[in-house]
Amino acid sequence: MEHMKQILRQIDGKGYSSYQRLRGEYRFPDYTLIVDHVQKDPFATPTKLRLIVPLQKLNLKKDHYGQKRRKIYCEDLLARRIAHSLKKRRQTGMGSGKSGQIRIDVPGQEILERTAVQIHQTLSICLTVGLPARGRTILGREAETIFFQDLPEIVKEAVYSASKADFDQVVRLCDQQFAIRKWMKEHDYIAFIANGSILPRESGISDLPVSKEKAIPFKSPKELEVSISLPHRTEPIVGMGIKKGVTLVVGGGFHGKSTLLQAIEKGVYNHIEGDGREFVLTDETAVKIRSEDGRSVASVNIEPFIQDLPFEKDTLHFSTENASGSTSQAANIMESLEAGAKVLLMDEDTSATNFMIRDARMQALISKEHEPITPFVDKVRSLFTQHGVSTILVLGGSGDYLDVADIVIKMDHYLPFDVTKQAKEIAKRFSTQRIREGGETFGEFQSRIPLPQSLNCRKGKKEKAAAKGKYEILYGHESVSLQAVEQIVHPSQTAMIAEILHWIEKKGFLKKRMTVSELLLIVERKMNEEGLASFSSFPKNPGELARPRALEIAAALNRMRSLKIHCV
Repeated sequence: MEHMKQILRQIDGKGYSSYQRLRGEYRFPDYTLIVDHVQKDPFATPTKLRLIVPLQKLNLKKDHYGQKRRKIYCEDLLARRIAHSLKKRRQTGMGSGKSGQIRIDVPGQEILERTAVQIHQTLSICLTVGLPARGRTILGREAETIFFQDLPEIVKEAVYSASKADFDQVVRLCDQQFAIRKWMKEHDYIAFIANGSILPRESGISDLPVSKEKAIPFKSPKELEVSISLPHRTEPIVGMGIKKGVTLVVGGGFHGKSTLLQAIEKGVYNHIEGDGREFVLTDETAVKIRSEDGRSVASVNIEPFIQDLPFEKDTLHFSTENASGSTSQAANIMESLEAGAKVLLMDEDTSATNFMIRDARMQALISKEHEPITPFVDKVRSLFTQHGVSTILVLGGSGDYLDVADIVIKMDHYLPFDVTKQAKEIAKRFSTQRIREGGETFGEFQSRIPLPQSLNCRKGKKEKAAAKGKYEILYGHESVSLQAVEQIVHPSQTAMIAEILHWIEKKGFLKKRMTVSELLLIVERKMNEEGLASFSSFPKNPGELARPRALEIAAALNRMRSLKIHCV
C-alpha cells in the first residue's frame, strides 16, 4: 500500500509511460489491489485492476453462494451496488481523456452470469480506471485520491455494507424463479406471466418499467390462470400460463400484443426484483424469429418452407449473400431449430407477409406450381406435432391462423382475454376456402459442419475479435451485424460471443469437422465447468463478459459472411 503511494509521488508530473510502474499487487487494510494492465495514454482503453476481498469479512454466508444459481444472484447484487456507488461519485475533472473514470460492467434489468464480480474462495471485483493526466503528464496526486480515497470508500459503501438481509432477498428471488421454471417444465408450460406484472417499458430506448401510475398491471383470464407454490412465501403465485402448442395473441393496434410478446421474449432471462417482469418467465430455448432482408445465409435447408425456386436454385443447401424477407425468415427458423430452439416467438409486424400467409384468393390467382413458398400457417401445426416445437404468434390481420391455434389470447387495453372458443366458432362459420400447402409433415432438420476457413480473426499482423456495442462483432476483416438478434440484452454478451468464436478458432475445433450443435455443446460444457473467464483473452481480469445463450452464439456464427458449410 505504502509502496504504491511512493510510486505515485515519484512519477507525479512525469510522462504517461511511467504509470507502467504501477503494475503489480498491493495490500490494503480491507482488500488486495492488483493492477493487471496499465493503459498507454489517457485516451486508450482504461487500466484494468482487481480488488480481492476476503469472504469472511462480508455478510455473505455459504448458504448464499453454495449453489451456482444463488451465487450468480449474489454476484449480481454486489455488481449493482458497486455500479450505484460509482454513479454517485465524481468521475470527471481529473484531466485529459478518460482521466479519473472508474467503471464496472453495469448490469441491466436481467440477472446474467458475469465476470465483473466473482465469488470463489475470495470475492474478485474487476474494475477499469482512467489514470489521471493532463495531456501526457501524470497527475499523481489525483491518482492517489482514486486509489487511497475513492476505491476504499466504494468497497466500504457497496460491499462491506451489503447486509445478510440483502443477500437473503436475492436468494429468495432466485429460489422462486427457479421453482416457477421447474414447475413449467414439469407441467408442459412454455411461459408464465404473474398477475400484477408491469409489462410496458419506459420508452423504446429504455428497458426500465413504466411507473405504476401509468401502467395497467397484468391480470390473467380465469381460463388460463395457474397457481404455483413457491418457497419463502405462504401464498402461491397466480398468473397466466401458456402451454406447449400453437398460441395466438390477437387484438387491435396499440392494445398490448407486441408488449406482451416482448415481455415473453425477454422472459428467457431472470429479472431483478422491482423490474415488473421478475415473474414473467419463458422456456429458456425460446427464440424470437423475424425477417432479415440482406443477411447472408450459408447452406441452410429451407425446403420445409421454400422449394422449386426459379433457375433451379438449391433450397436443400440454400446460400445467398443477400436474403429476401421470406428466405431470411425461413433460414432464421431452421438455424434456430438446429441450435436447439423449442419455442418460436413471432410478430407479424416484423415478419415477411408472403412467408406468413397465402390466402384463398391469392392461391386461385397464383397456383402452387408457380409459388415456391409454403406459408408458415401450413407448417406451424406439423412443426409442433412432428418435432415438439411450440409457437407464440402475434397477429392482427390474418384470421387463417385460427384454424391451427390451440389457444387464442385477445389483448384489449393491455389486458388478456381467452377467446379460443369464440375464435374456433368463427373459424367454422367463416371458412377461408384456402388449400393447405406443403404436405402433412414439416420436414427434417439438417446438421451442418462449419469449415475451418469460416473463422479468421487475422487483421494484418494482429488479431481482431471484439464487440462494438450490443449488436456488432468485429472479427478479422469482417463486421457481423446482430441487429436482428433481439434477445441479446447486454453488450457484454456480445463481447463474450466474440471471445467464444475466437476460442473456437484458436483451439482448432473447426478442423475436427464438428456440427454446429456439437460445437455449442462443447461451449456450454466449458462455460458450466470452467466459467466464462476460461474463454477470455485476458483470463486474469475478464471483467466485461456476460453469458449468452447457445442460440445467440449460433446466430452470430450464422451471420458471418465468411461462413462456409459442409452439410451432413
